[in-house]
Amino acid sequence: MKDYYQILGVDRSASSEEIKKAYYKLAHEHHPDKGGDKERMKEINEAYQVLSDKEKKSQYDRFGNVFEQGAGPNQWAWGAPNIDIEDLGDIFGDMFGFRARTSKRDLRKGEDIRVDMEIPLEAVLNPIDKEINLYKKVVCSRCQGKGAEPGTNLNQCFSCRGSGRVQEVKKTFLGSFTKWSICPECRGEGQKPEKPCNVCKGEGRTKQEEKIKISIPAGVDTNQIIKMPGKGEAGKRGGESGDLFIRVLVKPHKVFVRKGDDLLISLPISFSQAVLGDEIEIPTLEGSNIMLKVPAGTESKDILRIAKKGIPRFSRYGRGDLYVELIVKTPKKLTKSQKMLLNKLREEGL
Repeated sequence: MKDYYQILGVDRSASSEEIKKAYYKLAHEHHPDKGGDKERMKEINEAYQVLSDKEKKSQYDRFGNVFEQGAGPNQWAWGAPNIDIEDLGDIFGDMFGFRARTSKRDLRKGEDIRVDMEIPLEAVLNPIDKEINLYKKVVCSRCQGKGAEPGTNLNQCFSCRGSGRVQEVKKTFLGSFTKWSICPECRGEGQKPEKPCNVCKGEGRTKQEEKIKISIPAGVDTNQIIKMPGKGEAGKRGGESGDLFIRVLVKPHKVFVRKGDDLLISLPISFSQAVLGDEIEIPTLEGSNIMLKVPAGTESKDILRIAKKGIPRFSRYGRGDLYVELIVKTPKKLTKSQKMLLNKLREEGL
């Protein structure tokens, strides 16, 4: 006599939920589509058919499986179970490739739009507003997004009775499985226009150019994303619009190098300025110049910091710093007088 409890690997006191879990696990492991043994899978399915049914389980616990073939008056025959594939979850989902439910709201929602926007480095110092023109799907002005000619109605879809889904039964040796798919008549919306709109042909949206104002905050950096909810493609027949995502690209600057919230600039100074010290004029990102004191004895590639002359901190108070890298120039050509002076310096040990 077959021991169905042993086949499923559960105790005789196992609850219906434990039996169900054991079955799903074994079915996932031994399904032929997963490389399992077909006969082993039949045995697992047979055990589950009995132990998952209260009456059959009771009979099995009392009399064993003498009734399993249904060959006599004291024997009991049963068919394969009718199982809703959505109850089986992800396990049978990837076995048979069935997809999860999709709501009407998801089906009608408009697509997201993604665009790149390039701005100069100077533009990140302050918040800016820019306008872009997008050729996209917008709500149909004739039917106001309903998809039906003005004065006509939206009727319930006859095929799916308004649910947006139709049922399909798939038979396998595991039993009959119910698959839900999008209704091909109404495309999952549950309704159909009595008379489709002459402009949008029943979709509730048309394509046209739209001007959109974008606010870019100060301190934004390359590859940061600005999201504008509802500014993407219009949804079908009054569905929710998608979102607009703007990826910011900050152009490299000819003079300044950005390092996070800080700026770096390299400036050449003469040998005498490095040795004796000096006060030099340096540019800023704002376009104005400021004075910087070079200390005596400066070496090439020394870096001086000017506080709060960098980039505004994104979403925070304050500002980064400006770092000035000083490069001591070595002259390629010298005049006679310069050579004489340098020779005297060399005699003095410099």
